[in-house]
Amino acid sequence: MTRLSRRALNRALLQRQFLLERTDQAPLDVIRHLVALQAQEPNWPYVGLWSRIRGFTHTDLTGLLLDRHVVRSSLLRSTQHLAAADDFRRLRPLLQPVLDRTASSPYFRRDGDRPPTRTLMADGHALLDAGPLARRDLARGLSARHPGRDGRILADEFELRTPLVHDPATASWGSWGNRSSVIVTTVPTDAIETAATHELIRRYLAAFGPASVADVQAWSGLTRLNRVVAEMGVALRRYTGPDGQSLLDLPDVQLPDPDVPAPARLLPAYDNALLGHADRTRIISDEDRRQVMPGRALVRPTILVDGVVRGTWSFTDGDIRLAPLRPLTAAERQDIDDEAHRMLPFLTHRDPPGPQWTAKGPPSV
Repeated sequence: MTRLSRRALNRALLQRQFLLERTDQAPLDVIRHLVALQAQEPNWPYVGLWSRIRGFTHTDLTGLLLDRHVVRSSLLRSTQHLAAADDFRRLRPLLQPVLDRTASSPYFRRDGDRPPTRTLMADGHALLDAGPLARRDLARGLSARHPGRDGRILADEFELRTPLVHDPATASWGSWGNRSSVIVTTVPTDAIETAATHELIRRYLAAFGPASVADVQAWSGLTRLNRVVAEMGVALRRYTGPDGQSLLDLPDVQLPDPDVPAPARLLPAYDNALLGHADRTRIISDEDRRQVMPGRALVRPTILVDGVVRGTWSFTDGDIRLAPLRPLTAAERQDIDDEAHRMLPFLTHRDPPGPQWTAKGPPSV
């Protein structure tokens, strides 16, 4: 089998994530290609699409949300994602065991004696039968039915166990943190098809490959996929990774030249390009990972230089603030400045004075 270097894997990831070159594809097609966009907070998916799509505007995504072509809900790894509505209907049942596992974790048991799952589900559905409901009202209703229990925990568990989507206002541009009011509604989902897991693996590889079985599992939250991959047999191409690991890919996808230049990019917080693998060293070193992902499920916005994480950035007081993790050349700093200048009008809707480098950032070399 062909052995791939870490740089070859990096360039493949960048190409498939539209980070090597922005795409002219429609936003809905890009979201489908990426399977889902991490959406812990409303604004970040917009930034992720801006970094991938040439000429992307806020209304491109907001319109999809208002028309319900794209929905926000718990999905991959039990976290909030945006997905095409038809993809959500197909994928949510396949990923439901992952969400059920999260709903059975100690966090949901800390409230002492909890109602049986069947009772909680019946009560939640009864409250939502009349139509969309604010999450806080769902929590109050569940607490009233189960005195002494924390309604927020009950509502969180119900949301994990039930396919609920958020109202478009919750998912749309305008907030760098989660909104205080979230309205949820139940939606029907499709029956699980026999080859659904095969399709999920192929779609993952199209956006994140080549990758190992452990990578697919880390991205999706699913487990025991070795048997499924074995079933797919010759439908997948095999490579050897830089550390000797077995990697999978689609048979008809060509890898880019590892020496192709990679432009500077500013990725949003929680971007799946950083979270889509068990081994993330193709895009971020283990040392830098500790700076970008310091705990409490936080994933900071990142700066890519030559395809790998070389710093973090933030949007503060109307300006982009850049914080490199190590010295950069003058040319690298200029490339990042240029990309930040292009991004700032998108974030502020005004002509930018220019990004600011933090005082603690290393000097140019």
